[in-house]
Amino acid sequence: MIKINTLLFLIVILCLSLQSCKKDKGNASPLPLNQHYFGLEEGRYVIYDVREINHDENAVIEHDTLYYQLKTFIGDTVIDNEGRIARKFFRYKRADIFSPWAITDLWTTIIHDNKAQLVEENQRKVKLVFPITSSKIWNTNQYNAYENEEAYYDFIFQAKTINGLFFDSTLRVEQANDRNLIAYQRKYEDYAANVGMIRKVYKDLNIMNFDTLTIKSGKEIVMEIIDYGN
Repeated sequence: MIKINTLLFLIVILCLSLQSCKKDKGNASPLPLNQHYFGLEEGRYVIYDVREINHDENAVIEHDTLYYQLKTFIGDTVIDNEGRIARKFFRYKRADIFSPWAITDLWTTIIHDNKAQLVEENQRKVKLVFPITSSKIWNTNQYNAYENEEAYYDFIFQAKTINGLFFDSTLRVEQANDRNLIAYQRKYEDYAANVGMIRKVYKDLNIMNFDTLTIKSGKEIVMEIIDYGN
């Protein structure tokens, strides 16, 4: 009888241990310092609808508008230009859902020194800094020769729906919101937990008399997520 009771006791302990392991695995903590907002898992892809407008009052088409789709894809590891292990960041483009994808860029991306960095056209940009707090302010052009661009977080950890896709935790990186008599700049990017960037708005316009609808020249790009996965 003692041996049977001992055996039953050991079986119960084993079952409890297995359940504990399963529970711990299922509730695994996200990447440290909110890094899961950058979406660097190998195989991660995001597809966007894009509207691009090139303004020029002296051109034949003053407000030349393009619509297309863009896909980003996180590839395997690579040694970046600073000798660190980074990830390949592929960009593909197509005219519409009926057209084949064509690769347009191969960039690199890394999280280093609590900064999410993306090398765009050989220019390293700081996209996010960690941990994510409302008091964070940084220069997105810290590692390139461009003018300082001050960024900060807004709408932190808020739910958002874009094109029918629901994201339970998102944030915004504000980069520019300036208007004067002759110029208007509006730049920001939205990110979602475990996805990456879900929206990008870029407007750099020459205007008249503070009127953002009277555009003399400049460029606009709006990207919005329509699909994602691994």
